[in-house]
Amino acid sequence: MTNSQLTPGVVPGRLPATAYREHFADKDPVFDRHEAQVAADRCYFCHDAPCMTACPTSIDIPLFIRQISTGTPEAAAVTIWSQNILGGMCARVCPTEQLCEEVCVREVAEGKPVEIGRLQRYATDTLMAKGVHPFARAARTGKTVAVVGAGPAGLAASHRLAMHGHDVTIYDARQKAGGLNEYGIAAYKAPDDFAQAEIDWLMKIGGITVKTGKSLGRDISLDDLRKAHDAVFLGIGLAGVNALRAEGEDKAMVRDAVDFIAELRQAADKSTLPIGRDVVVIGGGMTAVDAAVQSKLLGAENVTIVYRRTQDKMSASTYEQEHAASKGVRIITGAAPLRVHGDGAVREIEFAYTIEGQDGLALSAETFVLRADQVFKAIGQTLEGQPDGLKLEGRKIAVTGAGRTSLPGVWAGGDCAAGGNDLTVTAVAEGRDAAEDIHASLMAGA
Repeated sequence: MTNSQLTPGVVPGRLPATAYREHFADKDPVFDRHEAQVAADRCYFCHDAPCMTACPTSIDIPLFIRQISTGTPEAAAVTIWSQNILGGMCARVCPTEQLCEEVCVREVAEGKPVEIGRLQRYATDTLMAKGVHPFARAARTGKTVAVVGAGPAGLAASHRLAMHGHDVTIYDARQKAGGLNEYGIAAYKAPDDFAQAEIDWLMKIGGITVKTGKSLGRDISLDDLRKAHDAVFLGIGLAGVNALRAEGEDKAMVRDAVDFIAELRQAADKSTLPIGRDVVVIGGGMTAVDAAVQSKLLGAENVTIVYRRTQDKMSASTYEQEHAASKGVRIITGAAPLRVHGDGAVREIEFAYTIEGQDGLALSAETFVLRADQVFKAIGQTLEGQPDGLKLEGRKIAVTGAGRTSLPGVWAGGDCAAGGNDLTVTAVAEGRDAAEDIHASLMAGA
């Protein structure tokens, strides 16, 4: 967005230079050795560990924490990566408070879980800092696999396939690999270009070629990929953004939250990013929270999240909601947008309170207006286009077993595939499991 496109209320540089550095610094700095030992010593090392069951990638959490407690974080990192090759990023962005830490015995008994996420980060950061890649590639099989999408699912699938000896080519529409990890999460959760550092480390397995700027349906076709490769894995994510279906949503300064977050993640100088004085974010998931919090961090005076259902139905975790509130973000629930008012650009947005009944959600006659010079839409994403011949389930690719699609030789995983819960850690698990199924299929036909 250029300055010539801005309205008077949406400007860059609202804060002193030092504020940007402080606001977008590492949210939870890594443990030092002593802190990690103290945190690890709180673990009961449960035999039937509920935390391990709650982890979508089934990391042996008691084992890796015991390895930290015995002074071998490098071994702990290998334990983590054996199940989750993107364990470093997941340690930063995974909603552990809803998964492993929520079911931790310490949480149930004392209300304070073992800090599993921070311990995972300590282990993976320790070994990554040494430049070590602990996995060796098997002898080449002569088989080639195309992976479309360089996000968490595609990266996890590619690493596991390469480790089995297959040659992998990743195609991605953007100019940098990483997908959600690079473009879609809050900047303060993974500063210092960690997403790219993790990808560089992952690529040390060998056997993986990345081709960026290649979009499925525009630059490459599924039919051509199937002809050129022995198998195809689709990890294309959800590039389409749902419409508000509110009158006037095409006005200036009404934009997709995912684009805002991507722009912010790629900005070397956060002070150049324009932000409004009164920002409204529509939605109830992590994208909405990330957009709202970062609007505050950029200097917006008033930031409001508006969600159409009750607060307990927001997909953003309670922890993230509370984090947003701690930054001064107001959350209004039970309201849906009706009209965007303004002369060319948004000036205010009108909402109707919602009523939840047996037939679903309905709009009431009671309305209210919020002043807004900038509006971010975070109301969910959808599959963009439909690759030829693929059966859909709802608005996602239908899969069976470990990601098998309706087309022979084509697998899918991550956000684009039906099922799952649109989490980075789930995408990693689906990519990994699909890779194992692809490997078994290729070897059976070798």
